[in-house]
Amino acid sequence: MPRYRIGVDVGGTNTDAAIIDLAESSNPRTRGVIASHKEETTLNVTDGIETAVRKVISDAGVNPQDGEILSLTIGTTHFINAVVQADARRLSKVAVIRLASPYTFEHPPFVDFPPHLKSLMNGHTGIIQGGLQIDGRSINEIDEREVIQQAKEIEAKGIKDIVLVGVFSALDFSGKNEYLARDLLFRELGPEVNIVCSRDVAQIGLIERENASILNASIGTYARRTIRGFQNAMKRLGLALTCPLYLTQNDGTLTSAEDAARLPIRTFSSGATNSMRETPKSMIVVDVGGTTTDIGVLLPSGFPRQAAAFIEVAGVRTNFSMPDVNSIGLGGGSRVRIDAVGRVTVGPDSVGHHLTREAKVFGGQVLTATDIAVRSGAGGIGNATLVADLTDEIVSRARKVTTKLLENAVDRMKTSPEDCTVLLVGGGSILIPQQLKGVHEVIIPPFHDVANAVGAAIAKVSGDVDTIEILQNQNLPDVLERLKKLAISKAVAAGADPASVLIAEINILPVQYVTNQTTRIIVKAIGELGIPKEAILPKVDDEYQTNDEEETEAAQEITLAGSDGEKGIDYQSYKPKIVDNQWILNETDLFFIQEGCGVLGTGGGGNPYPAFLKTRQILREGKEIRIIDHSSLAEGAALTRGCFMGSPSVGSERLTAGADIMEAGKELAKFCGISSFAATLCDEIGGSNGMQSLLMAGLYGIPALDGDLLGRAYPQLNQVLPAVYDRPNALIPCALCDGDGNVILLTKAKNDHMVETLMRTVTTEMGSSAALCCAPLAVRDARDYGVPRTHSQAWRIGRAIAICRQTNNMNGIPDAILALQNGVCLFTGKIVNCSRAIRAGFTWGEIRIAQLPDEELEDTVAAPAAAPASHMVIPFQNENLCAYIEEEDGSRKLAATVPDLISVLDSQSGSNLGSQDYSYGLRVTVIAMAGCPLWHSEAGLQTGGPAAFGFDHSFAPIGEYVTPRSVIEEYK
Repeated sequence: MPRYRIGVDVGGTNTDAAIIDLAESSNPRTRGVIASHKEETTLNVTDGIETAVRKVISDAGVNPQDGEILSLTIGTTHFINAVVQADARRLSKVAVIRLASPYTFEHPPFVDFPPHLKSLMNGHTGIIQGGLQIDGRSINEIDEREVIQQAKEIEAKGIKDIVLVGVFSALDFSGKNEYLARDLLFRELGPEVNIVCSRDVAQIGLIERENASILNASIGTYARRTIRGFQNAMKRLGLALTCPLYLTQNDGTLTSAEDAARLPIRTFSSGATNSMRETPKSMIVVDVGGTTTDIGVLLPSGFPRQAAAFIEVAGVRTNFSMPDVNSIGLGGGSRVRIDAVGRVTVGPDSVGHHLTREAKVFGGQVLTATDIAVRSGAGGIGNATLVADLTDEIVSRARKVTTKLLENAVDRMKTSPEDCTVLLVGGGSILIPQQLKGVHEVIIPPFHDVANAVGAAIAKVSGDVDTIEILQNQNLPDVLERLKKLAISKAVAAGADPASVLIAEINILPVQYVTNQTTRIIVKAIGELGIPKEAILPKVDDEYQTNDEEETEAAQEITLAGSDGEKGIDYQSYKPKIVDNQWILNETDLFFIQEGCGVLGTGGGGNPYPAFLKTRQILREGKEIRIIDHSSLAEGAALTRGCFMGSPSVGSERLTAGADIMEAGKELAKFCGISSFAATLCDEIGGSNGMQSLLMAGLYGIPALDGDLLGRAYPQLNQVLPAVYDRPNALIPCALCDGDGNVILLTKAKNDHMVETLMRTVTTEMGSSAALCCAPLAVRDARDYGVPRTHSQAWRIGRAIAICRQTNNMNGIPDAILALQNGVCLFTGKIVNCSRAIRAGFTWGEIRIAQLPDEELEDTVAAPAAAPASHMVIPFQNENLCAYIEEEDGSRKLAATVPDLISVLDSQSGSNLGSQDYSYGLRVTVIAMAGCPLWHSEAGLQTGGPAAFGFDHSFAPIGEYVTPRSVIEEYK
C-alpha cells in the first residue's frame, strides 16, 4: 500500500527534496516529513533533482521499487525563466494562425508583445477564414485551401511550433474550427510539428488567450525535453512504474507530466506557490531562496491569492491563472558590493548555485548576503573565520539594505499600512531579521528551509471546466450538474482519489447583450492524490528521449511586469503635451484614459483595453491623436460620432475595428451630404466606447472633442442626453456596420426608443456586435446637451490610480478618485453572492458584499460606517444601478442610485470591475460619484433615473457635480 509522497523544489541556488509519510501527516511536530535534503542546483537541473531524491529515499529507508512511493512531484519556475530572460536557446519561433477573417486585422498577433520577445518568437502570422459568432454560428467556414497555403509558408520557414486561435473557440464543441485546422495541418506537415489550440490554454479574450498560447508553444520543445529528462532520472532512481511524475501548477495543484509537457504555461509559477499551504488565517508568505525572494499571500482556503483576471508575464498580457507573487533579487547568493564612498548594495545579481564555491564562508572570493548573515551570528554555515575581517560598519549597512529591500517588497503585497503576519520559509531565511517594519509577527514553521518541497509533496489534484454554454432551451441546474460531473471526472483522471473530490468553485457569468442566454461557466473540483490502479509512467514524445542532458541554467526569477509598457515614468510629476490649445496624446495619456474609462463605465461599457491597443498602435505607426476643448471650436461646426453596439464579450473576441466605424461613417456622411468634420465626438465615456473617438481622431486626422454625451455608461442607445432632451439628430439618421460587408442605414423611426429596438435587433443578427455611427452633431449641442471634458476626467482618474499603485498606496485609491469628483466611499468587503439572468439581451443581476471576517482579513481595513453584520447589495443591468446597505434584519437603506455613478473597484489592483467580472470572493471597494446635473431633470430621471430601471425609490444626489478641469487648460 503506497504511503509516501516525494516533493522537489528546483530553486536558483538549491534543489530541495522532502519525503512525507502520509500516515504521520497529522503530526503537528513533523507534518509527516521523515527526511529532507538540500542539494546545490546543478547546471543541468535534472542531476540535482536526481541526487536530492536519491538522498531522501536513502535517509528514509524506503525501497523505491517496492511500490510504497505514491508520487514524485516537482515544482519549478524553470519554464517561465526562459520567457523572462528572453533566452533564445530555449524559445522557439512560433507560427500563429487566426481563424477570424474578416475580423481582428487591426490587432495582429504579437500586437502587445515587448519588441525583444516579439523578435524571438514571431516566426509567421496569418489570419484566415474561420471562427464562431457568440451564438455558435460560423463567421465563415474554414477554407481548406487557405490552411494548405499557410502550411506551405510555415514549412518553407522551417517552423515547428504552431498556434491556432479561433474567434470564440470556447464555443467550438464540434471541433470544426481549431481542431479541424489542426488536423489539416498535421496532414500537411506531419505529426512532428507541435500545434497548440488556444481553447486548450485559456478562455474568453482573444488577445490574452492568443498570447498565452504563443508563450506555451514557444517553450513547448524545451518543456518536453526537460520533462523527459525528469522521467529518465526517475528510471535511474529505480522508482516503480506505479510512481507517477507530477508537476505543480500555478494554483498550487498537481498536473501530470504528460499534461505539463503539453501545457507548460500552467506550471509557470508553480515553484513560488508550493510554500503556500493551509494556515488558520491569511498571511504573507516570504520565501527566501538563494537567488530571489518570492512574496505572496496565503488565504485561509489553503491556496495562494491569485492575480487579477489579466496578468502580464515578461510584459505580455495573458489570462491564464497565476498567483499574485512579487519577486525581488534578494537571496543567500546575492552579491554584496561596497563602492568607493562606502555605499553598500545587495543584489539583484547572485552567484546562484555556485554559492558553496564562490561565497567567502566557503573559501570563495565573492562577498554574498550569506557571508553577511554568518558574520552577524548565523551558525552552521561554512567557516565563520573567513569573514571575521568584515567590519561591523559594513555588516550593519548590508543588513539595513537587506531589511529595507524586504520591507518594501512585503509592503507592495499589502493593501493597507497596517502591520501584517509573515510566514518565513526558504533556505535563505537566515538573512531575514525577526523585526521588520510593518510586520507584527514572523512565523518560522518546521522544515521551513525545504517548505517548497514539502508543499509540492502534499499538493492536491484539480479538475477544471471553463466553458461557454448556450442556456436557451436548457435547464441551468442540469447543465451545472453535468459540468460538475465533468470537473470531478477530470480531477479523477488527473489522479485524484474519487472519494475525496469536492467541488471547490462554481462561477456563472452570463454574457451581456445577447438573447440566447450565452453563459460562461467555471467549475473547479479538488481532491487528494489517489493510488494509481496500474502502471502510469506517461509518455512524452519519443523525439525528445535523447539529448535530455542539455546544460540548463537554473531558475532565476519570476517577473510580473507593469501594465502600461512605459517603465520608469514618475506619474506624480508627469505632464501632458499641449500645443496650440490642443492636447497631443502619448501612450501614457492613453493608458490613463483607458483606466479612467473603466471606472466611469460603472460596471458596463466593456473592457477598454482592446481599444487602448488600437489607439496605441496608431501612435506607433506615426499618426497623431489630439484632443481639443469645445471652446476652441465654432459653435456650428459638425462633429462625427462613432461607437460600438452590442456585447462587450464579442468585442474581446472579434476585436472591434476602427475600419468598421469608418465604413459606417462613410455611408452616413454620404447620405447626409457632409464631406468634412471639425472633430470627433464620444457618445459614451464609460468603458470601451470612451476610447473610440480617440481612435477615429487618429484615423480621420482631426482632433477629438474633450467630452461625451452621457458622462458614464448606460445600457441602451436612447440613453444619450441629446435624445433625453429630444434634440434633432440625437440618433438618426444612423448607420450600422458589421465588418463583414454589411452596412445598414436607418433614416426614420417613430421615436428614439424604436431606434434602440431596431438597431439592437440588427446587431444581434450581425453577431451581437457592430459599429454604430449616429447623426453628426453641432458643437453647441455637444456642449449644451453633453458632458464636457470627460476625457480630462478619465485621464485624471487613471492618473490617480497609477500614482497610488506606484506609491504602493492601494487603500488610497478611493480617496484619490473622490478628490477629483464629489462622492462617497460606500463600502469595502468581499463579494459573497452574485446572481445573474439574461433578459432582452441585457444582464440583470445583483451582487452582495460582506465586510471581511477577521479570519479573511489580509490587513486591517476600516470599512465605511456600517454595522458589522451589514451587507452592501448592488443590483445591475450591465451597469450598476443602485447600492443598498442591508442590515441583519433584512431592512435596506439606499446608499446611492443612478444617475449618480456607482463603481466597484478591485481592492487589489484599484481597477474598475465590469459586472461580467463579479464573482464570489473578490475583494472590492465601492464608490459613488456625482453624475452630470443634466440627468437630474424630470426628462433625465425618466430616462436614466431609478424609475427607468423599475425601481420605486427617489433620487437624491450623492453630492454636487464638479465640472472636470480641462487638462488643456491646466497644462497649456
